[in-house]
Amino acid sequence: MGMIWKWAVWAGLVGYLSVGLAATAGAEMAKWNVDKDHTNLGFEVVHMVVSKTKGKFAEYFSTVEMDVEKQEFKTFEAVIQTASVTTDHQKRDDHLRSADFFNVKTFPTMTYKMKSYTKSGDHYTAVGVFTLLGVTKELILVGTFNGVVQDPWGNTRAGFTAEGTLNRKDFGMKFSKLLDNGGLMVSDEVKLKLEIELIKEKKVEKVKH
Repeated sequence: MGMIWKWAVWAGLVGYLSVGLAATAGAEMAKWNVDKDHTNLGFEVVHMVVSKTKGKFAEYFSTVEMDVEKQEFKTFEAVIQTASVTTDHQKRDDHLRSADFFNVKTFPTMTYKMKSYTKSGDHYTAVGVFTLLGVTKELILVGTFNGVVQDPWGNTRAGFTAEGTLNRKDFGMKFSKLLDNGGLMVSDEVKLKLEIELIKEKKVEKVKH
């Protein structure tokens, strides 16, 4: 009985390792590219207490590595061109590019790099480092994985929605004017609202000689 028991344990261990190795082999940590035509890096501030002004950034570069089957990330980074800020109002956009706000001549980019994340189902909480105006601080983004699909052209696409909040004064963006009622012309709090669509990078097959 002792020998039979030992063989049973050994067989079970081998079976367990085989399943684990198979699962690892099936996992695919792949590179994904942002589809700018279907991505929006947006923000929102309160204007004069009574309304909200929305804007976005049009030019950026992002690196994403993930296993879409397991919905696991390895890398999520972004470099955003501050001069690409737009609120569909030329005079306001020029002011945002000035030293009062993004100071684009001195600080042409702002960056985000994910450090860690936790997930529950399709919901994520990511902790990253965000650099704006030369100041780096932690930024938390709360997001949802919206799914994966094959498009008619043979591409694999995935989508995410994420939101976060920051205080612009924490990064040295101190321009402000008080209204007669004591409120601010532009709120210190900035809400980030991101809609991200990714396309899986296709593997280039090596030509055999």
